[in-house]
Amino acid sequence: MLLAIDVGNTQTHVGTFEGAQLVEHWRFATAREATADELASLLVGLLGLRGLSLADLDGAIVSSVVPQLTHEYEQVSDRYLAGTLLLVGPGVRTGMPIRIDNPREVGADRLVNALAAYERFGAACIVVDFGTSTNYDAVSADGEYLGGVLAPGVEISMQALSERAAKLPKVDFEAPAETIGRNTIAALQSGLIYGTAGQVDGIVARMREELGVEVEAIATGGLASAVVPFCAEVSEVDDELTLDGLRLIHERNA
Repeated sequence: MLLAIDVGNTQTHVGTFEGAQLVEHWRFATAREATADELASLLVGLLGLRGLSLADLDGAIVSSVVPQLTHEYEQVSDRYLAGTLLLVGPGVRTGMPIRIDNPREVGADRLVNALAAYERFGAACIVVDFGTSTNYDAVSADGEYLGGVLAPGVEISMQALSERAAKLPKVDFEAPAETIGRNTIAALQSGLIYGTAGQVDGIVARMREELGVEVEAIATGGLASAVVPFCAEVSEVDDELTLDGLRLIHERNA
């Protein structure tokens, strides 16, 4: 059994695979100060929900955008996983050429998503990842990572607005019945949902135009399902895309 861990700035997504089949997955808040022992305890608890233990794992892989936790997961590997954990980073085989100015700059999560999307479509594609930032990543028809766009995430935007405007409250991330809000809550929700959907459509359309070929588009991340129904340029959501990309990378480095 393979353990796949995607460590994001806000959330960590963990999944277990039997071959290509995702058996179970969980999300929990990323705690930047967590120690290796705390992380191992958390993983033991999650696996225990399925009657599993660390001893049942044949391998593990981690992608992390939080440097201090990257080190702690290395300690988890050394102390609890017999050093079998693979960390996505320089030197790891992905099979995907990186065509940006400095390949070391690309976030592990972005590369993993791009790889999974290209494996799925076998054609030029765009991935929209709704995380702490909203990431837009482009892959060529030849399976090359071309770069992308980084924008403030939806939750960051809402937090900044409520902190800077004393009379504006935080609201639930759901679509109002009408675009024109009849009260402050509805107006904020309209701006969040339809504003984000408009950003997605505008950026993806521009990326499609620059790529100059027929392009598939897919979304992932915690808030994708709330936004994509209001998008014209993206229609598919895969919440497990990053985990599947981790599985693929692990297979290519076995």
